[in-house]
Amino acid sequence: MAAIAVAAVAATGGTDPGIGRADEPPAGVDSGVTALERVDRHSERDWSLFVHSEAMGRTIELRVIRPADVTEPRPVLYLLNGAGGGVDEATWREQTDIVDFFGDKNVNVVTPIGGAFSYYTDWLADDAELGRNQWTTFLTEEAPPMVDAALGASGSNAIAGVSMSATSALALAEHAPDLYRAVASYSGCAETSTEVGSRYVEMVVGLGGGDVENMWGPVGGPYWMEQDVIRNAERLRGTTVFVSSSGGLPGSHEARAWEEHGPAVIPDLALLGVIETAVSGCTDRLRTELDALGIEATYSTRIEGTHTWGYWEDALHESWPLLSEALGV
Repeated sequence: MAAIAVAAVAATGGTDPGIGRADEPPAGVDSGVTALERVDRHSERDWSLFVHSEAMGRTIELRVIRPADVTEPRPVLYLLNGAGGGVDEATWREQTDIVDFFGDKNVNVVTPIGGAFSYYTDWLADDAELGRNQWTTFLTEEAPPMVDAALGASGSNAIAGVSMSATSALALAEHAPDLYRAVASYSGCAETSTEVGSRYVEMVVGLGGGDVENMWGPVGGPYWMEQDVIRNAERLRGTTVFVSSSGGLPGSHEARAWEEHGPAVIPDLALLGVIETAVSGCTDRLRTELDALGIEATYSTRIEGTHTWGYWEDALHESWPLLSEALGV
């Protein structure tokens, strides 16, 4: 496990006199180890934690929505962005109502900024385009102690992701079952070692110019099987699981896109429909495996809907009662 230097930052409730101020790095912290470098308080409930990752050799921003009530320790929901890693406009904050949705909820919502096209996993080698990615280590070993100390969190965690990171969230829950009490996957493909699954992964990593062999070695090799959620489904036993996907046909959110943009959206909607159709097949195969193992999960599937944010916002809302129950809030 990476060496960790914990810089505790007091979490305060009510009107925070530190709003607008960046906390300076604590004296004596070595930037070569994992450490909380600073906290930026953009507002009372909108914070950024900057954690230096020893494993990746760089500092990662964690964007935080603070709980409605911080008079006692609250749990953490790690909410991952999709393939863009949060550095583009295809993010939970830009495309959905998460700030308003969590406005009355007693949970810390933590979203890492970075990790585009990385599958939020530990790569076997550095990549010429995507650099060094050791996200499993960061999200399961390095970040949680920093987050808990900075936010005064309760130690209860859940994780959720969308599209690329939906696959990642399930894999991370399998990798660290004692860390995450619950996991939600919104339009993710849970398989990576099959032909369909590996092609999907190759497509996503390729969009960023990355080499998938730097990630998990030769396609179809042992590391691809190790990351395959369906092959390792037994590891989800005891974890609260929510899985959603759509069938690829146009629905209510596509109708609104048509009203706003007209026929120009047809090519995009067709492609997003094909992607979601493939994802739906992955969901069916995951369900078959979990059922065979006797592992309970909650599924939300529909015929209508493409690979778009409107349905992911709906799925987040739908999954929250299950996640909140697991987190005890």
